[in-house]
Amino acid sequence: MSDGVVSGAPQSETVISGSARKRVLEPLVQESTPAIIARKLRTAIAAGDFPPGSQLTEAGLAADLGVSRGPLREAMQRLTQEGLLVSYRNRGLFVISMDDADINDMYVARSAVERAALAQVVTRRDPDDIAALNRAIDRMQSFADDPNGPEIADSDMSFHALLVECARSPRLSRIHETILVETRMCLGAMRGTYASAQARIDEHTEIVAAIVEGDTSRADELMIAHMRDGLARLLPAETSFAAPVHRT
Repeated sequence: MSDGVVSGAPQSETVISGSARKRVLEPLVQESTPAIIARKLRTAIAAGDFPPGSQLTEAGLAADLGVSRGPLREAMQRLTQEGLLVSYRNRGLFVISMDDADINDMYVARSAVERAALAQVVTRRDPDDIAALNRAIDRMQSFADDPNGPEIADSDMSFHALLVECARSPRLSRIHETILVETRMCLGAMRGTYASAQARIDEHTEIVAAIVEGDTSRADELMIAHMRDGLARLLPAETSFAAPVHRT
């Protein structure tokens, strides 16, 4: 053949110039239009472009995005199923508003997902993953002069998204994506609560150190403490975080 590819070769191998080689690039995954719209809406909600309680109208969004209402409705249905939008009969779709109980529940769910992911990352102890997590911490450090700024907050969230990604679990990643949108919706309330960035950075550094050491129990305890600290910055002191430390 003129292109050098032998018909009928196994999908995991490509034959070029008569010699087989392992595939080094994954096939492109083409997102559907509703998936792209849903991702854009999640990003906008997380950024506060659509504040909690605000109404989303099909006509306005379709015009902004330059899409028809069919894929837009499907995307909005996805976000409703994820819990980011709520439908009120005869009123329309609204961005969720989170009260104290919702925030506490969100942190319980986030803790469960991130602890499960962390256990996998500790087991794997992949050097590339550890290097990527350390780079994420370095990025946080670069914004340490503004401990309550949006840049360090975004870097913090990026670390946690990367941590779950390193678990190589599509299901955990899918659940975590929605939880992080809810977390980002709460970040404004956290601003002003950090006197220094160093304690925040040190918490992430200690988690990575436990990964390097292969200490699952220590990593789990550190994650629980980290989640409790985040929740305490959002809710009154009397609010408890239902995530007991399990020791073996």
